[in-house]
Amino acid sequence: MLRLAILDDYQNVALGLADWGRLKGKAEITTFRKPFDGPDAVVEALRSFDAVVLMRERTPFPATVIERLPNLKLIVTTGLRNLAIDVGAAIQRGIVVSGTQTSPEPVVELIWAMILGISHNIAAEDRSMRAGGWQVGLGHTLSGKVLGVVGLGKLGRRIAAIGRAFGMDPVAWSENLTPEKAAEGGARYLPKEELFRTADVVTLHVILSKRTRGLVGAAEFAQMKPSAYLVNTSRGPVVDEAALIEALQNRRIAGAAIDVYDVEPLPADHPLRKLDNTLLGPHIGYVTAENYAGMYGQAVEDIEAYLAGAPLRLLTA
Repeated sequence: MLRLAILDDYQNVALGLADWGRLKGKAEITTFRKPFDGPDAVVEALRSFDAVVLMRERTPFPATVIERLPNLKLIVTTGLRNLAIDVGAAIQRGIVVSGTQTSPEPVVELIWAMILGISHNIAAEDRSMRAGGWQVGLGHTLSGKVLGVVGLGKLGRRIAAIGRAFGMDPVAWSENLTPEKAAEGGARYLPKEELFRTADVVTLHVILSKRTRGLVGAAEFAQMKPSAYLVNTSRGPVVDEAALIEALQNRRIAGAAIDVYDVEPLPADHPLRKLDNTLLGPHIGYVTAENYAGMYGQAVEDIEAYLAGAPLRLLTA
């Protein structure tokens, strides 16, 4: 009998969104709803488990954790990439690492919900309505404005296309982007400094890496228009958090819509929670019933395949 742990089931929905009954008699399943308080807590809770199902990048699995879990034989992660797992260390220890496919559609929809929400002041107006008030500010029309897309991959291209549908002028930059590739992606290429200087909305779509950590900092905020918005749905450390807080507090930019943070869940007393020019999401870009059902359904398939000796969707270092 495989001892299986499903981690970070914040909403207590994992068992209801897939047919885990297919593992009856093969696996004993335990779900964990709350985040672990550091690596020691992870090891203590999971020491006796043979397999874990991870929701993307919520619980880190570095080598220092993996080597302290002697019974671990299988890691299943939602998504086909999870930078929180040291896949190489797992493979070296003979641990199978499988992934699942995910849909980009929920993320695309959330990005535009956040762009529309911050530009039309929806969070502040909602708070006012609930407090018995009425109109408290002015929104801003997106049509005719410049949409700055940092990272013009598959997701960035979708965002640029929708921007055009709203009548915006998409411009793009990334380290490897050329004017020709930008045009193919439906945007005009601009150097980084010019993009931050001219865009009315800057939205980030890059993978967190050594070269993108702190990609947006004090210099970029100083370049942005006082009327501009920053939208970050990629990864928290892509933005220098201290510089962002300072820019928002001093109104160097109009506001920020944020779904990702340096530390997640975001601490209850975090300064970002106290600012009135932010729209904050709890990292929900991929959190929809349909996406979860697909990911957890494939997690069941991965576990079945592992038990049958023919693992699926293997991740490599």
